[in-house]
Amino acid sequence: MGESAPLQPTRDPRVTLPDLVEVLLNKGVYLNLDLIIAVADIPLIGVNLRATLAGLETMLEYGMMRQWDERTRAWVQRSVARQVPLLPGEELVARMSGGVYADGFHHSWRPGTVYLTDRRLLVFRREPAEMLWQAPWEGIRAAGLCAERTVGGEERQRLQAEMVDGTSHLLSAADPEQLLALVQPRLRGRGATQEASATQAPAAPAREAHAWYQEMRAGSVLWRGGTARLERHAGLTWRSPLDARAAVSLAPRDIVDVEVRWGRTPRGQTHVLALTTADGTVLLAPDDAPGWAELIREITEKPASSGQVAEVDSGAHRR
Repeated sequence: MGESAPLQPTRDPRVTLPDLVEVLLNKGVYLNLDLIIAVADIPLIGVNLRATLAGLETMLEYGMMRQWDERTRAWVQRSVARQVPLLPGEELVARMSGGVYADGFHHSWRPGTVYLTDRRLLVFRREPAEMLWQAPWEGIRAAGLCAERTVGGEERQRLQAEMVDGTSHLLSAADPEQLLALVQPRLRGRGATQEASATQAPAAPAREAHAWYQEMRAGSVLWRGGTARLERHAGLTWRSPLDARAAVSLAPRDIVDVEVRWGRTPRGQTHVLALTTADGTVLLAPDDAPGWAELIREITEKPASSGQVAEVDSGAHRR
C-alpha cells in the first residue's frame, strides 16, 4: 500500500456541526488563527495559533503524534513487565483477554490473559499469579482457528496450536482472528509448515489491506479507517487500530450478496463494496473494491451482480 496523500484544505459555508465532527475525525482540521483582543479599541492581547486537530487514527495514519504513540507503547511495556514474568530482554508484542483449555484431571477452560512476545506465546493469570500455559515459538509447528460449540449451544472460534512434540492446545481469545494474524508471521518467519484442516483457517489471508468502513454514530454517517482482512474459511473482518474487537466480522455464510457501488469516501469519489447480510448492508472501501468483490464471490460462491454501478447509500451496519 502506498503512502497516504497529504491533507488538503476544503471550504464549504453550508457545513453543519455533524459535518464538522465527521471531517474532524476522518480528515482533520488545521487552524491558522491570528486573534487580537482589544478593549475600547486598544489592542491588549494577541493570539497566534497554528494547530492540527484530528482523530487519533488519522493522526497516526499521516505520521503525526508518533512520538506520543512510541512513548505510550514503552510505558505499557514497562507496566506489563512488572505484572508478568517476562524473560530478560523479552518484548511484548500484543495482549488480549482469553484462556487455555486444561486437558488434565479436570477438563475445563482456565481464564487469563494471552500474551504474545518476540519469544513465546503464553497465557498468564494475575490473581492468583500463575502461568497457565506457555510455548516458545520454536515449539509451535502450526496454528489455525477451529470452531467449538459451547454448553449453551453458541459456536465460538478458538486458536488451535499444533506443537512440535505432536500435542495440540486450544486457546480462547477476545479476538481469535487478530491473534491468529499475529501468531502466523512468527511461525512463517521460522520456516514452519502451516497446515489448515477443514475446520481451520488457511495459513495466510486471501487478502488484507487498508479500507474505510462506514458506520452510523449519533445519527450521522462516519467513515473510519482500518484494516480489512478476508480469509477463505473465517470470512471478512474489519477493525481500526483502536478497536479492541473487530467492528465487522462476517462468515462466508453471512454474506448474502456483494456488489460494487460508486460513492464518496475520505479518498473522494471511489468504488465501495456493498455487502448484503441478513442484518443489513456493510459498506467498505478498500483500495481495489472490484478485486475484493470478485474474491468474496469466489469464497462465498455468489454470482456477480448485473446492472450498472449504483451510487452508495447512507446505510451502515456494525456487528
